[in-house]
Amino acid sequence: MEAYLLDWLNLLVRWLHFITGIAWIGSSLYFIWLDNHLEAPRDPGDTDKGVGGEVWSVHGGGFYHAQKYKRAPTRLPENLHWFKWEAYWTWISGMFLLGLVYFLGAEVYLIDRSVADLSVLVAIGSALAFIAGGWIVYDLMCKSSLANHDGAFAMILLLLSGALAWGLCQLFSGRAAYILFGSTLGTIMVANVFFVIIPGQKQMLATAERGEEPDPAPGLRAKLRSVHNTYFTMPVLFVMTSNHYAMTYSHEYNWAILIAISVAGGLVRVYFVARHNGKASSLPAVLAVVLLVVLAAILSPRSQVGHEATVTFAQVQNVINARCTSCHSSAPVHPAFPAAPLGVMFDNDAQILAEADRIHQQTVVTRVMPIGNLTAMTEAERQIIDQWYRTLKDGQ
Repeated sequence: MEAYLLDWLNLLVRWLHFITGIAWIGSSLYFIWLDNHLEAPRDPGDTDKGVGGEVWSVHGGGFYHAQKYKRAPTRLPENLHWFKWEAYWTWISGMFLLGLVYFLGAEVYLIDRSVADLSVLVAIGSALAFIAGGWIVYDLMCKSSLANHDGAFAMILLLLSGALAWGLCQLFSGRAAYILFGSTLGTIMVANVFFVIIPGQKQMLATAERGEEPDPAPGLRAKLRSVHNTYFTMPVLFVMTSNHYAMTYSHEYNWAILIAISVAGGLVRVYFVARHNGKASSLPAVLAVVLLVVLAAILSPRSQVGHEATVTFAQVQNVINARCTSCHSSAPVHPAFPAAPLGVMFDNDAQILAEADRIHQQTVVTRVMPIGNLTAMTEAERQIIDQWYRTLKDGQ
């Protein structure tokens, strides 16, 4: 019953995380679009009132007219809408999920003893240190003179992100390393909202309520962090789905793959931000596509040529019974899995043969199974599965 309730808790919190994430990222992307599409006010009276830009749009059967003030309106509206709780609840639900899946199930999902033999407490403590440390380092960079040099800032941030990816992949399972990379970037994004963007907006509001000329500095700081957030968005969205793609996080150079995909996502965002501002060079988008194509070519499975002795089905069945059926069975004995993951079971010959492609893909090609190699599948056993599979396919 406990495992069943945890599954429901996982489902509901993940659903919440998904919904609030859409709301946060959606509003963030919209306001970046809005800010980059502003035109000079057509009505001179609007300019006199302090309007710095406006944009007309149509959606859902209606016309919308959005205006942005250079500082603040002379008369503040009674209802002023803030955009913050989408970010806060995305982070809260995401951290809850991190604890529920990767910390509570650390022995299964967080720790891979073939990578680093960590205790549960050390692994969890290290993960939290990476997340908190990422924000501290980034915030110090933003408060330094480096923030005045966009090119240098971006290059150093990329190098530090690469170091973060590499470090995480040296300590944790590939799947967990990717999630922690995204958690660190996501924490930076929501901390930008909580510590910089919202306080800056409140400061401008308080100044306007006193009838004083607002200091533009808080707004400029908030704008800088908001721009950073829009570039972090693409890598974060990738890692949210990365657990479905073992070909990336289970690779020997998983940290390099993570950085390459993050850079590709960032380049796509660069292109669209530039396009919002008018005519944009297609070079960033082209580079992103080329990078992903090259990456796909590098990761493509290589056929293994050998002259191993013929492997019998009984040998394969012995390997699967020893290494796989503790989870993939109608009655799993592993305490972390009350039911067979994804409903995949290897209780009889027909089930094993029906899942031959999946077995080979997961144990030989991506090597993601057994998860965290909990059952200590050996290299020789993986070769048995590989030889059996190739013989099976040759005979079809």
